Order: sequence, then C-alpha cells, then structure tokens
Amino acid sequence: MLENIEEILTNECSLSKDRPVVAGVSGGPDSLCLMEVLRKSEYPVIVAYFDHHLRPESGADARMVEKTANRLMLACYLGGGDVRAHAEEHKQSIEEAARNLRYRFLFKLARQYNAQAVAVGHTADDQVETVLMHFLRGSGIAGLKGMSYRSVIPSFDPEIPVVRPLLELWREETVVYCAVNGLRPHYDSSNDSLNFQRNRIRHLLIPNLETYNPKFREAILRMSQSLKGDYTFVAETLEIAWREIVISCDKEAVTFDNSLLSKSSLGLQRNLVKHAMQILRPGVDVTFSVLERATNLIQHGGPSSRVDLKAGLRMFREENHIYIGTLDAELPFDLWPQMPGESPVSISPPQQVVLAGGWKIGCERWHLPALAREQAERNDDQFQVWLDAERLPDSLALRPRHQGDHFSPLGMDGHSQKLSDFFVNEKVPHRARDRWPLLCAGDEIVWVPGYRPAHPYRLTDKTRKIFYLSITRPPEKISE
Repeated sequence: MLENIEEILTNECSLSKDRPVVAGVSGGPDSLCLMEVLRKSEYPVIVAYFDHHLRPESGADARMVEKTANRLMLACYLGGGDVRAHAEEHKQSIEEAARNLRYRFLFKLARQYNAQAVAVGHTADDQVETVLMHFLRGSGIAGLKGMSYRSVIPSFDPEIPVVRPLLELWREETVVYCAVNGLRPHYDSSNDSLNFQRNRIRHLLIPNLETYNPKFREAILRMSQSLKGDYTFVAETLEIAWREIVISCDKEAVTFDNSLLSKSSLGLQRNLVKHAMQILRPGVDVTFSVLERATNLIQHGGPSSRVDLKAGLRMFREENHIYIGTLDAELPFDLWPQMPGESPVSISPPQQVVLAGGWKIGCERWHLPALAREQAERNDDQFQVWLDAERLPDSLALRPRHQGDHFSPLGMDGHSQKLSDFFVNEKVPHRARDRWPLLCAGDEIVWVPGYRPAHPYRLTDKTRKIFYLSITRPPEKISE
C-alpha cells in the first residue's frame, strides 16, 4: 500500500501540500510510520504528542518523540492531561477519556496553526478491532463499515477532518517500515493490559477466531471495505429522503412529515431518526433499542404519542408531524394558523388579514349561489369555507378561544358542544389550541379553520349571499 500512499493522501484523504497537517505521534511504530510517510511525501507536518500520564515511562516517550521530530526538522508540540481524573469526573472509561483529551489537544493545535487536517496512525489492525467492537455492541452498517480515510468529528471540530492514511496497512508492516527508515519505536506496556476492551479483542478474541479462519483479519477488512460502498448508497438515499420528508431542522428540533415518514421502509425510518439525533446531539451512540422505540411510535403511536429517546432527546407526534427535539426545544408554531396576539381582529369582505407565522386569511363575497354550493360540496380543503352571509353581520372577528366556548359543528344538526371537547375529538395539536384562530359573529363561533363551519351558517338551497373565506399557508422553507 505504501507504493500508493501519494494517491491515498491526495484522493482518499484530500490533502494538499500548501497547508500543515497535525500528526498525532505516540512514539509507536504506527504513528512514527505516519509521520515519516507524510514527511517523505513533502507535506508540512506538525508533530503532536499527548501524555496521558497513565504510565511511568510516558515522560521518556515524550522526550523521544520530540528528539526524533527535531532530528527530522519537524515542528513538535507536547501536551498532556490527567486522564484518570477526567474519566472519574465525567463518568467515562479510561479509553474514552484518553481519546477525548488527546483529540481535544490535537484539534486545538490544528486550529492554532491553521492546519488542514489532523492525521492519526490507525492501521488495518485498528480497523479490524474497531469493527469487532462495533459488532459486539450490535452496531448497524455505519459501525460495521469501520473508520474512513477522512471524516469529520463535529464534537471536536465541525470543519477540520481526521485523516487515516494507513488504514489498509497492517501493524507488522509499520514495524518493518520504521526499521527500514531508521526509526526506533518505543514499546507501550499499556497495549498488553487486558483491562481495556480493545486489548482483549486484540490478544484474546482475534487469535481465537483465527483458529476458525487463519485469514480472519483479512476477511473482516474486506467486509468493512465492501460495506463502505453500501453505506455510501444508504447515505445518498438518506439525503434524498431527508429533503423530501423533513419539514424543518434547527439546533433544537427536527420536524418530519409523518404521512411520508410512515410510508418509508423500516430501514429508512431508522436511518432518518438516527441522523436527526446525531444532528441534535453530535457523537451520540444511537442503539438499536432507541431506534425500536422510535419506529414503534412512527408505525403504531397515536396522534399524541411521545417517547424518550436518549441524551435528553424526545420524539412525539402532533397531527401529521413528528418531532425529535431537546426537552426545552421551542418547537415551530408556523405549522398551523395562529392568532398574532390575544386581541380580536376584525375582518370583512373584501379583506385579507395576516396571522402569525406568515399565514393569511382572506374574505370575499360570492354572488353565484349554485357555484358556491357546488364548490362547498366538492371541497376537501378544510382551510376554505363558504358561509351563508344572510345570517351573518357584514363584519366578522377572528379571536383565540375563550373559557367556556361552545360550538355547533356542521354535521351535528345544530347541537352544541364545548370547544375544548371539539378540539380533543378533532385531535387539534394541544400546544396550538390556545391561539387557534376562530371566526366569530359576536360571541358565536362561525368557523374553526382547518376543521368545520358552524351548522347554522352552512349553505342551503335558499342561500343567496355568500361569504367565502380561505387561509393560505406561508411559503415552504427549504430544509438543508
């Protein structure tokens, strides 16, 4: 693979030679090989060593790395942190805490020196171990494909990528490369400790599996390479579906069109939910059980169903919308018509009134009763209505609901019911009820836009004067 390293650095890692690359160097054969490969390929290299303070000899390792970098005339920066204390404070494993502190240091350097990328020395062995770790956790295709040559980790930096040029080079090959190029790697005693999961996979699980298939590591590597292509297909499909199904997306909530989401395949539903969660909580580990709860709500949940997901995210349904959001998310109100305030607003034909969130309601007179009756009978848009103007005053009012409101909806032969019961029966979204616009004549509700007109003001064969009202939605927003 080293014969093709220039192609990998250029095409797979997308590196250029006009900006520095921060190389994470621990002093082991993998990272020294990475450093030398970048140097020989004439990339500006900044060597970075992070001391985890987990081994007595770590200070000597830092000095060795610094000495090697100086001999090769490379800039070198040393950092360190108390990994054990960080792990205890943040309730993390030693491995996770070490990774977080190390990457925080590397990306700080990258930002400070305007580096184009952070390079790490992950090899094919690391890839196999990573895939097995994901497999043991029950990961999907995103985990089983393993690491990529180039990726962005938003929790560390939303723009600067991590590159892994040695992903198809075996660890044994890096040892040989260092020997050939006069580099002397140090031996990290922590790599033998069975206290770490990765080491148990490396020293116990893989050798055992190789008794079943001597080429086991190569088989896992081929599988991850194959799944990368499949994952690309899934990602492209997901991007298309995202544009079609997502109504809005911001830092607090993602809103889906449930009629489209519920018709999607189960696999696509899971991927959409996972993508939404990772937008809201970058780096969150979305497990299968979380996705099961989410898809159960999509497929079987009622109109007001809700479920807690993970990492302070919840999912719930309102009418034809499904939200995934933070617990304190300010969810959009422009999905429905809403009064701009508490005060009534008068409306009379011909007039248009602007509501909250870009919604508008227009009122006009019609003088063709037969056409009005025909249109009303064929109408399936609940945001437009034809009313008997002879029973109504010339000026009507729009207002939010009041305590004790009653309504005589069309189809109940003039019988009245509490407006609150009507809202419940019609499944009006709970948080939209307080400012839902009501068309009124005096204190009497004439029309609940989006639902039904009042029975007394329906068109009849004797109707000669007609009010026509329609509500228009705001222009659709294009979600990225």
